[in-house]
Amino acid sequence: MRPVVLTPEHIPQALLLSAALNWPYREEDWSFALDLGYGAAVEADGRLAATGMWWPYAEDFASFGMIIVMPTLQGRGVGSLIVEEMLRQASGRTVVLNSTREGYRLYDRYGFVPYEQVSQHQAVLTARPPEPPCAGIRQLRTEDILAIRALDRHASGMSRDRLLDALFSVGDVVVIERAQEVKGYACVRRSGRGVVIGPVIAPDAEDAKALIATLATEHMNSFVRIDVTETSGLSPWLATIGLPRVDQVVSMARGTPLARTGGAKLLALANQSFG
Repeated sequence: MRPVVLTPEHIPQALLLSAALNWPYREEDWSFALDLGYGAAVEADGRLAATGMWWPYAEDFASFGMIIVMPTLQGRGVGSLIVEEMLRQASGRTVVLNSTREGYRLYDRYGFVPYEQVSQHQAVLTARPPEPPCAGIRQLRTEDILAIRALDRHASGMSRDRLLDALFSVGDVVVIERAQEVKGYACVRRSGRGVVIGPVIAPDAEDAKALIATLATEHMNSFVRIDVTETSGLSPWLATIGLPRVDQVVSMARGTPLARTGGAKLLALANQSFG
C-alpha cells in the first residue's frame, strides 16, 4: 500500500469511512474541507482504506485532520503512511492537530507536542440560553472583514484568511463592537447533524458567552455542537445551557510554537480539523 492523492471521486467512500466511526460528516462537509485544502488516501483491494487532510495557513502553518483508517486495518501502519505523506506535503510548516486518545501515540511518535485540551459539547438545544449582558453585538458587515482577519491572526497565531472567507460564505457571523472597533466575533454554520458554532474569538469568556448565546438562540430545537479550549473556561457554562461535554481531545503541534498575541483569544475552534 502507498498513499495517493485524495480526490473528489473518493468522497462517497470517505463518507462511509467516517460513518463507520460514527463521525457525523455529510458529503457536503467532506467536499467543503477538500476544496479548502489537500488530502492523502490509501486504497486496499480497490477500496478507500484511509484518509487524511491538511489545510495551509499561509506559508508557515498548517492544520491536519480527517485522519481515518478503516477499522480492519488499524494497527498495521496505515495511519503512519497517511501522516508521513501529509508531513511531506506540508514540509517546512508548523503543523497543528487535535488528537483523539487513540491517535495520541501515533502523533507523539512524529514529534507532535501537546499544548491544549479541547472539549466537545453538543446536544439538541431545547432551552433558550440566557444572554449575558454584553453591549455592542451585531451582525457582520463587509467592512468588518479586515479587522476580523487581524483579530483571528493574533488570536490563533496563524493567517487563516481563506478559511474565514469560506466559513463566512456559508455561515452567520456576529461581532462585538466597542468604541467603533471590532473586539470579537463568532460564526455558526450548517455541519454534521445540525450546526457548529465556531470559531469564537473574544476578549474574555463573558463576551464569548454573549456571542455564543446570540447565535445559539437562532437554532433552538436543532443539534448544536461547539468545541472549546480548556483554558476558555466555557465548559461548565455550556453544560448549564444544555450543551454537555461529550468528549475531549488534545491539541498538539509539531514545529515552532504558535505565537498568539493581542487582547482577543481563540476560545472555540472552527472545528477539530480546521483548528
